[in-house]
Amino acid sequence: MQKITLFLASSSELKADREQFEIFIYRKCKAWFDRGIFLHLDIWEDFLDAMSAGGLQSEYNKAIQDCDIFVLLAFNKVGKYTAEEFEKAFGQFSETKKPFIFTYFKPSETRDRTELQSLWAFEDKLKELKHYKTEYKTIEGLREHFSNQLDKLAASGFLELTADRSAGRILEKALGGNNVNTVTVLGDSNKVYQKVKNSTINDSSKTYNIDRTDTAGFE
Repeated sequence: MQKITLFLASSSELKADREQFEIFIYRKCKAWFDRGIFLHLDIWEDFLDAMSAGGLQSEYNKAIQDCDIFVLLAFNKVGKYTAEEFEKAFGQFSETKKPFIFTYFKPSETRDRTELQSLWAFEDKLKELKHYKTEYKTIEGLREHFSNQLDKLAASGFLELTADRSAGRILEKALGGNNVNTVTVLGDSNKVYQKVKNSTINDSSKTYNIDRTDTAGFE
């Protein structure tokens, strides 16, 4: 049995969406059980509200460090702890190529500039990291999109994710040391070639001459 651990990060305002996401993962887990895949979801409500040596947030961070997939939901704000959890996940990805990171944004409904400042700051951070968010308007849209992503990950044995930027999805790869290279490939049915500097690739009807340093993506 292959156990895949997911961590869901979000603020308290998205409690209803978290609950529906948890139900979705449970149903997906049942559907995949005969395939030998067990999905385990951690959300902050699952953790005991008790003192720990480094504080309760340290327990969340440890779970993030050990997870395979990190999902963040944002709505009207991104609190400091949610932002910290993303930083932990991205730092872990930089070092180990895991977890796969997904960020979903529900259209904001607040006019509170204090809350919006945290949201805008986090969006700017994502742009700096070249990590593209996915918007969802309903929980049904979130479930459908993430279900498709899980299917793609399962097809690759949870080793890589290839998809298109137009739907808010990215291919993330860490290549060597602590450096992170993110390749965004537009369109459908793409192929990505890595570590092919100064090479020639024959791919069915096309031939590509590669002169980039580490990675190249083609439509």
